[in-house]
Formats: sequence, C-alpha cells, structure tokens
Amino acid sequence: MTDDLEEPAVPGRRAALKCMAWAGTGALWTLGGGLAGAVSLDQALAAPKRMGGGVAAPFSFLQISDSHVGFAKPANPDARATYREAVAKIAGLPVKPAFIIHTGDITQLSRDAEFDDAEQIIRETGLPVFHVPGEHDMLDDGNGQAYLDRFGKGAKGDGWYSFDHSGVHFVALINVKLLKPGGMGQLGPDQLAWLKDDLAGRSSSTPIVVFTHMPLWTISTDWGWGTDDAQQALGLLRRFGSVTVLNGHIHQVIHKLEGHVAFHTARSTAFPQPAPGTAPSPGPLVVPADRLRAALGIREVSVTRGGGPLALIDTPLAS
Repeated sequence: MTDDLEEPAVPGRRAALKCMAWAGTGALWTLGGGLAGAVSLDQALAAPKRMGGGVAAPFSFLQISDSHVGFAKPANPDARATYREAVAKIAGLPVKPAFIIHTGDITQLSRDAEFDDAEQIIRETGLPVFHVPGEHDMLDDGNGQAYLDRFGKGAKGDGWYSFDHSGVHFVALINVKLLKPGGMGQLGPDQLAWLKDDLAGRSSSTPIVVFTHMPLWTISTDWGWGTDDAQQALGLLRRFGSVTVLNGHIHQVIHKLEGHVAFHTARSTAFPQPAPGTAPSPGPLVVPADRLRAALGIREVSVTRGGGPLALIDTPLAS
C-alpha cells in the first residue's frame, strides 16, 4: 500500500553520481522537475514550496543515519550526545525540510531505553521521520519485533513500505532481517515480489528514491558491504529515468552511478568506520577526541539548474 505524505506516514537481524551527497549529521536533498539534487542546508531550504500540477514540485528532505544510540565505547563515549548535536542543527534550521529519512542502526542493542531515547531526541526536530532498521535494531529477543512495534505500523512484511511526496515515489527496503553473521544483506523473495507490484503501475518518468540500510551495490564482499539479491531489485528500477538509492551502514561517503541509478552511502552520527580494505575488519574507528566531530561533520552541496559541477563544502560537526 502506498501512502501520500500529507500526514506523517508510520513506516516502518540478529548480530550478524553526480547529483546528491550525504552529510555526517544529515544530508539535505532537493527534488524538482524529476531530478534529485543536494544543496547547502540554507540554500536548499529557501527553495520554492510545493506547486500544483503534474510536475514534481521542488522540496527538500534530510537523511540521517547510524545514530547507534546506546553506543559508549572509545570511538565515541556518548553517541547520544552527538546525535543530539545533529538534531539541534536540524531543529535550528530557519526553514524546515519536508521530512527526515533515517537509514538504520537507530540503536546499538535494540533496547527499549535506547529506542525511547532515540525517539525523544529526533522528535525535537518537529519533523516527520521515516525509518528503516539496521542490523543493530534487530537484536531483541523477537528478532526485530521491538523495531516493528515502534516504526512498522502499517508497513508490509518485515517493515517495507512506500509513499509519495510531490510527484516523487519513495521506497523503504529492508535488507537486514535475513542477514547472516558476517554476510551480505538480503531482500528476500517476498519483498522483491512486493516491490514489483509497487512499481508496476508507475510511469518510467516518475522519480524514485530508495532508502535502505545496507548498500544495494557491492562495496566489499569480505566485509559484507552489499546485498546479495540487489540486482533483482535494481532490475525492476532500471526502467525509471531517475533513481536515487540512499543507505547507511558503512559510516562513510561513497558514490556510484550506473546509468540512471545513483548510489550514495552515508556517514554515521556516532562514529566513523575504516575505508574498505584498510583494516582487518569493519567496526568503530577510533580517532583522536578532538577530531571526532570532524569525522561526523556535514557535507553541504550546491547544485545549479544548468547541470554544472557540484560545489562541495564539508563542515565539521564541531563548527
């Protein structure tokens, strides 16, 4: 079932490019005329509001990821604090984005207190929030039921869903429910069948934004940074002229462009991870305390309608 974003939609395992950019505390996206783009927080939020008619109206939304509320180790002794700093920046924006997308690992251990704190912190933005779970949100005894009870009302299956906003179709995919320890993400046949039905009646000119936790392209097989059956999903998406795929999980910014499909990974608000192949394994990367917030900083990106090169400005959270 597809919802239209007039009221905030309620979205939603065990331990196991050239058009947009992500920011450590959050990434701000604008969409207009079927094209997705990232701009600076101030500039994009000054864009025109919704327009009537059949053309996608310009608007902005914000991506935030891997808050790991409850994490308290040397890489970041208090992930709640840095999450609050990120949220304070969002809440302080003079003009608000339409909504926030959280691309998973909301919590560190799926504990009720962590979910409670995460909800309370993000609520301070005053914005609708759409979630997908990360593997750290699937550690409860119910194999993810705690996440679904909070964020899965009205979603399908293990928490997948879609909604429309100003002519853009958003699809939330779950690739951590079937996760094997150390393995790649999995979507599974039921979710793929749902995705086929969800996309079937849509024009190929409809802009599509997919958001999920683990990458839908293979970044590192050894580290499990990818999704085994992603090609089946991408096969359903390739007929669309504009597809943007957003994910978290790897705590760093990497971009890839395949035809009309642009992939963008996101930084965490809790801690960085090493670049693929630069360490024996993935995991929290300890940096000097005075550099942590630089590793969690935001990236501002300006896009011109003429299609010129992006202007990138990285701003540390400390600023």
